[in-house]
Amino acid sequence: MFAGMQGWHLLIVLAVILLLFGAAKLPALAKSMGQSARVFKGEMKAMKDDDASRADSTVVEPTTVKDSGIDPETPPRA
Repeated sequence: MFAGMQGWHLLIVLAVILLLFGAAKLPALAKSMGQSARVFKGEMKAMKDDDASRADSTVVEPTTVKDSGIDPETPPRA
């Protein structure tokens, strides 16, 4: 989509954005986008931490015959 864009194409796009939003609103727009990106990054980190803690809490310990309460010496009933 943007592979064929050259320098002057970018200048035209920037000029159109400047005309649409105005020079006064561009700094506020950039600030809000930066804050949104920070919030998104923080939420992604929180989700990774939550997944890691959930994975750690669901680890199942292996049981042995001795721990299961089954007597290995007693033959099964038929």
